[in-house]
Amino acid sequence: MKTIKIFDTTLRDGEQVPGASLKTVEKIELAKQLEKLGVDIIEAGFPISSPGDFKSVQEIAKVIKNSVVCGLTRAIKKDIDAAAQALKPAKFPRIHTGIGASDIHIKNKFKSTRSKVLDQSREAVKYAKKYTSDVEFYAEDAGRADDDFLAKMIQAVIQAGAKVVNIPDTTGYCFPEQFYQKINRLKQNVNNIDQAIISVHCHNDLGLATANTLAGIRAGAGQVEVTMNGIGERAGNTSLEEVVMALRTRVDKKYKTRINTQEIMKTSKMVSLLMGIPVQPNKAITGRNAFAHSSGIHQDGVLKNRENYEIINPQEVGVDTSEIVLTARSGRAALKHRLERLGYKIEPAQMEKIYKQFLKVADQKKEVYDEDLKLILAGKDQTKSSQLKFKLELVQVICGDKNVPTATVKIKDQEQDKIIQAVGTGTGPVDAVFKAVDSVIKEKIILKEYLVQAVTQGIDAQGKVNVEIEKNGQAHFGFSADSDIIVASTQAYINAINNSF
Repeated sequence: MKTIKIFDTTLRDGEQVPGASLKTVEKIELAKQLEKLGVDIIEAGFPISSPGDFKSVQEIAKVIKNSVVCGLTRAIKKDIDAAAQALKPAKFPRIHTGIGASDIHIKNKFKSTRSKVLDQSREAVKYAKKYTSDVEFYAEDAGRADDDFLAKMIQAVIQAGAKVVNIPDTTGYCFPEQFYQKINRLKQNVNNIDQAIISVHCHNDLGLATANTLAGIRAGAGQVEVTMNGIGERAGNTSLEEVVMALRTRVDKKYKTRINTQEIMKTSKMVSLLMGIPVQPNKAITGRNAFAHSSGIHQDGVLKNRENYEIINPQEVGVDTSEIVLTARSGRAALKHRLERLGYKIEPAQMEKIYKQFLKVADQKKEVYDEDLKLILAGKDQTKSSQLKFKLELVQVICGDKNVPTATVKIKDQEQDKIIQAVGTGTGPVDAVFKAVDSVIKEKIILKEYLVQAVTQGIDAQGKVNVEIEKNGQAHFGFSADSDIIVASTQAYINAINNSF
């Protein structure tokens, strides 16, 4: 099998997502995890862009020993000088330089000509070779470039010393077959193409990044440029986990990677946490629902044999097990399976009665947890308390550099029809609010995740808050949106608590 090199650009292209800026210490932590994941090349940043980026590349170069550390540059000498300086401590340094290849970029971005761009490309590679033998050249916007000119450019930079030639679909414009043909033409028409590795770098503007990357591999690419969770400019980059697992799960395997797939979920969660970008629940491989089943037909099939509805064993990517989610769509097989896991042996005649009560609860609560099943078996009718248990009536916060953050909340217990007021202090306004709410709830609540996103722009922007809590070993989720982020945070936290009852 052919080994495909994984070039991870989470720390460079991935960090270009608005609001996803990382501190140097966070970049180092993430780089170490990427090395543990087994990526071949870590693109650590764009050194000339800022002192902070220069420092991050430099510090990452000091600690990474098993992966190549790469710095991005334009085809400009001062960029290359900065990258070389930042990469000095690296055990395996790579300079990644390049320029636009499409007429759109040549004319509109550089105000130049094909001839001048070709000369600049050659000179940039030759100059970078003075610092390191490992030079990669990118032909930006190759997806929209003229194929004959692209071939001429790639031949020239390989002749100048480039060991890797990056063919980016920068705007996500290509269809898979078109991208296959583009790479194939280079294989056929560039005389010295066997002296370099072809790399593909695809964007997801039309949702085709992974498909185009796989097409590039099929055409002869030996390196793929990807990000964890598919984050990146605009609609994002090719997702590392999607490409790796697509190659791994095929029965007719032709390709392999060095990736330790059991580290995928851990890496995904680290990227999401450090960058503050939630992974969409239905995201392939790393989404919360990637191995969750709620349809009765699917649940029955998975319980009989996992391969009926799963092409990937969840443990391969670091997920403990598939999840059977009990909802109104769940069948008797799933309910019986969950009850047996809880230690209950149910007779067939009794099961029918329990299943009917289960459906009533499921219609009211959407998702049924273990505590709900225990109450059903105890004969308690939960459908009578279908309204939300707690309702936020008021939240006020005092905070600032001269005050201890203090929150006052008024919460209505709708079951007892009374309003309870409480005060809490904390390290910040949100912490104070959550502690005030906890004193009303009087149950052990563990905050597992707290994420804030801007939904709209401007001074009156709506902020959306997602909260995950743990209660009695079960995860519960809540979200809310408001122009006041403290109000949104309080309501999201209470929503999660209501979902736990």
